Amino acid sequence: MANASPKTAGIKICGLTRPDEAAACADLGADAIGLIFHPPSPRHLDDATAATVTDALPENVARIGVFVNTPVETILEKVRRCGLTGVQLHGNEPPEAVWRLRAAGLMVIKALFAARAPGLEAASNYAPDAFLVECGRGRLPGGNAEVWHWAEARGISAAVPLVLAGGLNPENVAQAIAAAAPDAVDVSSGVEKAPGRKDLSRVAAFIQAVRAAEASRGRLVFPR
Repeated sequence: MANASPKTAGIKICGLTRPDEAAACADLGADAIGLIFHPPSPRHLDDATAATVTDALPENVARIGVFVNTPVETILEKVRRCGLTGVQLHGNEPPEAVWRLRAAGLMVIKALFAARAPGLEAASNYAPDAFLVECGRGRLPGGNAEVWHWAEARGISAAVPLVLAGGLNPENVAQAIAAAAPDAVDVSSGVEKAPGRKDLSRVAAFIQAVRAAEASRGRLVFPR
């Protein structure tokens, strides 16, 4: 990851299920779109639907597939079928999975959790392109809208960019950025009108709030 001059945090809008909403999020200024490949999630996509979502995006927006304890071979097949440019490992995947996927030329985000394994202390075990840190309480591995002590994520790694998630919304994202100094932020349910359906007015408000807040490091997370 190349260092960049200080700037506002990158923005990932996660859990998209419709191509028109994904394209609208990109038009509003999202740097990355997240697609969920985890059947228990109400935002889970089949391959055909996922491909329609990624096809609707401009080339400069990252297409991140979110996986939970999925075999590397399966992830690579999903990447090929669905037009993904990166992956987010949101379970208890081994460090080997990270380097195998990076060796395949993919951007890899590894999730760590404040309330369950793998915890923040496991950061030294992994070498991803970025860490995503959230609370980790709730029924699902992510997307539980759990507000937590964001400052716990601050400085998780001196070498790897930080993506902050967990309970973010237009009303609190500036506070979260001030607390954790992330390089990027990730939101799903905080900008929804129903699971998997984005409220574009809230997406716009979220992006505006992030752009108005200063990130202390501002390292490039989602290459353009």
